[in-house]
Formats: sequence, C-alpha cells, structure tokens
Amino acid sequence: MENLFFENPLSPAQLRQRREPRPDEDRDLRGPYFRDTTAVLHSSPFRRMKHKTQVFFAPKNDHICTRIEHVMHVSTIAATICRALNLDSDLAWAIGMGHDLGHTPFGHLGETILAKLRGVEGFRHEMYSLHVVDHLTNHGKGLNLTHAVRDGIVNHCGEKFEQAMEPDFSIKDLNAIVDRSEYPCTWEGTVVRMSDKIAYLGRDLEDALRLGVVDHTQVPASPARVLGSSNSEIIDTLVTDVIHTSNATGKIALSDPVYEAFLEMKEFNYRHIYRSKVLEDLHPGFERVLTTLYEYLSDLFASHGFDSEGYTAEANNLARGFSRYAATMADYYHTEPDPRANVVFDFIAGMSDDYALDSLNEIMVPQSYTVGFSKR
Repeated sequence: MENLFFENPLSPAQLRQRREPRPDEDRDLRGPYFRDTTAVLHSSPFRRMKHKTQVFFAPKNDHICTRIEHVMHVSTIAATICRALNLDSDLAWAIGMGHDLGHTPFGHLGETILAKLRGVEGFRHEMYSLHVVDHLTNHGKGLNLTHAVRDGIVNHCGEKFEQAMEPDFSIKDLNAIVDRSEYPCTWEGTVVRMSDKIAYLGRDLEDALRLGVVDHTQVPASPARVLGSSNSEIIDTLVTDVIHTSNATGKIALSDPVYEAFLEMKEFNYRHIYRSKVLEDLHPGFERVLTTLYEYLSDLFASHGFDSEGYTAEANNLARGFSRYAATMADYYHTEPDPRANVVFDFIAGMSDDYALDSLNEIMVPQSYTVGFSKR
C-alpha cells in the first residue's frame, strides 16, 4: 500500500530542473537522478575522495574508512530507507554520492585551517560541495545536476543530531545558503541527512577500536545494549528504527530509546575519538602542510597569474599541476571579482591528503637533492 505520509508536494519539473537544460533528458534511459549519480561517479572530485581522510589520516590499514567509502555507506543506507518508505532511491543515491565532494584534505581540520588562511570565519563543506558540483568540475561548467540533488547536497548537514526531521518543501536559491539552518526540500534529501549520521556513528567507532584509539572496555554499555556493539549491528538497529518510526510519525525520525542511545554513543565518539590526543597531535603538522602550500602557490599566482609559461621555472609537479588547473579554469575565474582569492584556495581544497603531502615534500626537498648523485 502506498505511504501517503511521504509525498513530495513539489512537482517533478521543479525538482528535476537543471541550471542548463538537457535536450536529451527525456530520451535518457537512466532517468534524471541516476544520470546525476553517474555524473558524480565519473568526476575528478569523486575519485580524489579515495585518498581523503574520513577520521583517521593515512592509516597503514586497508580496512580503515576513507571519505569515498563513507559516501558509499551513506548512499546505500539512504537508498535502503527510501525503498522501505516508497521514496525515490535513485534521488537518495545521487545526493549521497555527491554530498561530501567539498571536503578538504585532512578532514574537518583542513576546513578550519583553510578558512583561517583565507581569512573567513568558517568553511562549510556542505556549501562548498555545491560549489564543487556547480563550478569546479568540467572546466568550470559544473556537472549540471538537478535541483533536488543540488538541494540535498547543500543541506545534508551531518553535524546536527535531530531526532525527527521533515523537508521544508521550498525551492530556494541554493547559492544564497550560508549556514546549516536550512533543510532539504525533499524527503529523500532528509533521509540522506539522517543517513550521514547513521553511516559514521558505528564505522568511526569500529575504526577507532581497530587502530587501538579506544578499547572495548571504554565503550559505554548502555547505548551498546540498545544499538549493538559492531558497526553492522548499529547500522541495522538505526535503519530499522528509522523505517518503523518514520512510518509511525510521518517524519524521518528515531524512536525515543534509540535516539537516547544514539546521542550517548555520539558523545562517546566525540570525547574519545574526534577529540582524542592521537588526532589532536596531528593538527600542528597539518597546519604547517597547508600553510606552506597556500603561501607557495599564492606567491606563484601573484607573479604569473594564468600565464602557464611562468610556472615552468619552478621545475616541480605541484607548479605544473597548478598551472594546468589555472589554465583550464581561467574562463570561470575571470568571471569572479577576485580570482586570486579563489584559485589557490580551490586548488588546495580539492587536494587529496597524499597529494598535499607529496607536494610539500617536493617543494621542500628539491629533486636535485634526491636524485642524480652517483655512489662513491
């Protein structure tokens, strides 16, 4: 039987509207939202997420979650909930795949460092993810995603822990959103917002246990009795509870006992994992890495701008890569009031952790010192 709770009052035409019309839309067998998924999947920012921090930086362990795995977890959880609630799982999948494209190297700490370097009060990866899909792909033309997917991306906020949520069902100027106070315009976007939290609660705990950041004796027993003690048990409990509670309340929601356990486990994660000394000890090093790269590229761009030839004298891959980026994106940045304020920031924000570290090593330890010397 169809669930009347979760109808979207906005029309398909409103939700599927793109910034630029696609004449072949009606002939595409994928449908508009699965087409958006493939656009995200084939984009460079998506591929770079496999080397971006989720919580634990560059672990020498293949089983520790990276940013690309996190977005896959969110997408599958959201699609599962949407199937159970008779919602559009293709739309949820597309939002989930694109929701974290704006993450910087070194996770949330990278956001803080880059905001400081840029001289702005805050950096919100949700807003920046929209900027990435709208402008920082396809040589500045963007991915031309549907409104519903773009809306879900910019309003996915995974740092608020609401017990119940519902869409605002409004067509907003998405580029005018500057904080996390807005909610998605669709039920599917709201499901992704809940799924983001579900995806990282148990997985971050599992990774911390695997790496020895915490041990099983520290995990609070009370929420574990409700949610389970493994990532798979926690996900199963939360997803099942969201489905049953949402069907009962008409909102995307958790029941009282599960929500209370959810909050208690979340507080444990924040106290013992995200704010742990293990992670905090890495902060000064990350700041030195990003500050050095930012200052180096800012000086180069001040000297050479979009002139590719000016970068060749640096004789390193970072300068060459930045030069190519600036050249391919020149048409877009020339429409910006102050290209200098954006081009370096955007280039570094898009880096993977590995590329940032390799670039630092390259400019701090010139190649002539590492190769070319014969043995005695």
